[in-house]
Amino acid sequence: MTAKEYKEFRGLRKESLRDNMDSIEVTLADFGEEATKRLAAKRKPQGLKNNIKVAKIGDNVAKVARDELEKQLGGTIISKDNYLSYQYKDEKLIENK
Repeated sequence: MTAKEYKEFRGLRKESLRDNMDSIEVTLADFGEEATKRLAAKRKPQGLKNNIKVAKIGDNVAKVARDELEKQLGGTIISKDNYLSYQYKDEKLIENK
């Protein structure tokens, strides 16, 4: 899912998506970014289309890792829980501590 879809899934409005991920979600996001960075360094893509192709390959590397972890755990690692536990009351952001 896209970052926008993920924020909607989590019920986030203006809060940082990354700040509301648990450690395994952040790790997988970092893994996908690092894989993309290294693939781009090796393949040296030119132009937007080629860079998008490399980014999709890096994303797929993280997806394969996530799928395997979920297979081994027997369930999803994605939840609607927000790490920072934000709530809204009358359209005002309240942070639970």
